[in-house]
Order: sequence, then C-alpha cells, then structure tokens
Amino acid sequence: MISVLALARFRVAGYVASHRALQPLIGLLALLAVLYAGPIPAGQEIGATADSAAMLVPVLAWAARGLLDTEPDEQRSVALSALGPRELVGGLLAAFASLLALAAIAEAALLFRLAASPTLAVLLTGVWLHLLSATAGLALGALTSRPILPSPAVSTIALILGYLSMLVISLAGARWLTVPVMGWMRDAHHGELQANLPLLTVQSLLWPAVGLAAYTRLRRTRP
Repeated sequence: MISVLALARFRVAGYVASHRALQPLIGLLALLAVLYAGPIPAGQEIGATADSAAMLVPVLAWAARGLLDTEPDEQRSVALSALGPRELVGGLLAAFASLLALAAIAEAALLFRLAASPTLAVLLTGVWLHLLSATAGLALGALTSRPILPSPAVSTIALILGYLSMLVISLAGARWLTVPVMGWMRDAHHGELQANLPLLTVQSLLWPAVGLAAYTRLRRTRP
C-alpha cells in the first residue's frame, strides 16, 4: 500500500510539474465563469449543483487522461515491472486525487455564488454529485489515455464522443445504459433529485465500474 501511495504522489507531482494540470484547470475556470456569471437565486441550489456536476465530466476526463499520459511509456513500464497490478492502482489513485481537487474548486465556486446559505442536505447532495462526476470522468479519461488509445487525435475524439453519448442516451431516458448526467439535471430542476438519489447513484456508478474494469483488462496487454 505504501508503494502505491508513493507512486500516486510521484505521478501527481509529475503532472503538476509538467504544467499539463493547467489545461483542464483553465477549462474548468472558463466553465465556472459561464455557469456562475450571476448569483444563484435561493431555491435553485440543487439545480445549479447538478448542472455543475454534469458539465464538469468532460473537464475531469480531460484531467484524468492528462495525468495518465504524463509519465513516459518507458518509465511506466519500469513501474509496471516493479509493482505489477499496483502500478495501475497508483495511476488511477493519482488521477482521482487530481479530479477531487478540481471538483472541490467547482463546489467552492458554487457555494460562493449562492444567494442564500444552503441546507446541510443540499450541501451533501452537491458534494455527492461532484464525486459521481469525478468517478465518471476518471473512467472516461482512463479509457482514452495513451496506453489504450495511442493517437492523441483519436483519444480526443473518443473523449468528446464518449461524453456526448452520455448526454444523448440519458436525454433519451435510457438511464441504465450510461451515466445519466441529463437525469441529474432533469431531476434536480424538477425537485426530484434527493428522492431519486439512491437509484441515480447506482446508475451513475455502474458504467464507470464497467469502464474501469475494461481499462484494467486492456492494460494487461497494453502497458
């Protein structure tokens, strides 16, 4: 476990030192500037946090892919030889930690723009939705990272299409067939999110779990 945490810290440090972390951060700040150009009126806190979490997914996927792509292939192969499957865990842990930092910035920006103080239930719902967003972003970013898709152009297109697929499929109401990001927003703006949150959580974690399992399997043959 210590070796995994050490590898995760090393990869986060390398990601920050490479300045790749600035790219999704700038994208996040631009998104937040659009979302919170004006204050959020009282009573719309749930809708705003759902919009933020849903729109954050591609930015988080971009960040996860960037972190997993930072380490040179030769260095990753050395880590894989030394740690075996723990190398993969260290990479995913590092990526998820970076996504939590971005999600925390988004949540802080949301709280700063609220016209009224949120209740604890609203606050916890917002935090949970951003965690679900980070999980979806981690899976999408991992599946479009260089060990899986070596071509940067193909990787970028796959990331964009992956997110658009989430939007289109969940907009059609097929919530079990994707991460239901549109379901988050629809339920939030209709006052149904908190009642439906347990089911939405299961639906939102299903496909990231499948995606990370696929990533793990593919990494066995594509170090």
